[in-house]
Amino acid sequence: MVVTDIPKSSSTSRKLTTSKAMVEAIALMMERDSSVFVIGEDVGAYGGIFSSTTGLLERFGPDRIIDTPISETAFIGLGTGAAVEGMRPIVELMFVDFFGVAMDQIYNHMAKIHFESGGSVKVPMVLMTAVGGGYSDGAQHSQCLWGTFAHLPGMKVVVPSSPYDAKGLMISAIEDDNPVIYMFHKGIMGLPWMAKNSYAIDVVPEEYYSVPIGKASVVRSGKDLTIVTLSLSVHHCLDVAEEASRSGIDCEVIDLRSLVPLDRQTILESVAKTNKLLVVDEDYQSFGLSGEIAAVIVESDPTLLKSPMKRVCVPDVPIPYARSLEYAVLPSQARIMDAIRQMVS
Repeated sequence: MVVTDIPKSSSTSRKLTTSKAMVEAIALMMERDSSVFVIGEDVGAYGGIFSSTTGLLERFGPDRIIDTPISETAFIGLGTGAAVEGMRPIVELMFVDFFGVAMDQIYNHMAKIHFESGGSVKVPMVLMTAVGGGYSDGAQHSQCLWGTFAHLPGMKVVVPSSPYDAKGLMISAIEDDNPVIYMFHKGIMGLPWMAKNSYAIDVVPEEYYSVPIGKASVVRSGKDLTIVTLSLSVHHCLDVAEEASRSGIDCEVIDLRSLVPLDRQTILESVAKTNKLLVVDEDYQSFGLSGEIAAVIVESDPTLLKSPMKRVCVPDVPIPYARSLEYAVLPSQARIMDAIRQMVS
């Protein structure tokens, strides 16, 4: 059983890829609010290297869709300044791996100004960025790192896995008065030059709607085992859950959708039902999301787990370039299935 959040009143059957859903959300908000603009490398004529801004330059012009030089510190700082002055910038950091050259602007400024001003200064800014491996992009272009940003207070962190959520979460992020990190996996975008992914295209209503930041989605209900995951791993887990069902194993799959705020209640309710927990995370294993989920259970009620939880994450090594080695460290369907079988054996 798949549980969706599509409004009951929506009659649309139109389908979009995730990238087109993101573009539609940005365009809709730019039409509604003249203070919304987009800035970053190759967001204009090129349309974003992962098609996150395709067609926006032609529609809104170079004053609102602004290509920048290769200087992340400069244009992220510009976005922060514009947000402080009352605009609502959407800033694209081409790969999340590049955050290091602009971390001062991101964390010491964008994330802290509201706190340091005693709440009097808002920073309504979206920093969107591509994440994830699986395409032989090497150690400097293949990380997820959402756990890194979730660890640093002052920013909301959202990670859509579907076209529907991509549009709804983008709208929510743009409307939010806090800085929001919007992280999209390359593998969910539905781009023709990447691996075909049936989950990367789905029904997306044409009208305005929002997906609440901080609310997880139970994308598959089940009674035997809870799988907590996000982003591209949601797709893998749904496929594995379907396969496991043929062996009589009924998995519940939770798509977190947001890391900050984290929907702890949905996790706890699911584990209370299944008494088993598997966390699947394409980020690094140590000191990250999977450990935080474990802490959620232990600090609330450790008796919920009738057997030890398991984690399928990236081991603590840089993402390899060689395809065979890269797939050995990523949370593949084979690794997920192996963990499920161990838990129910």
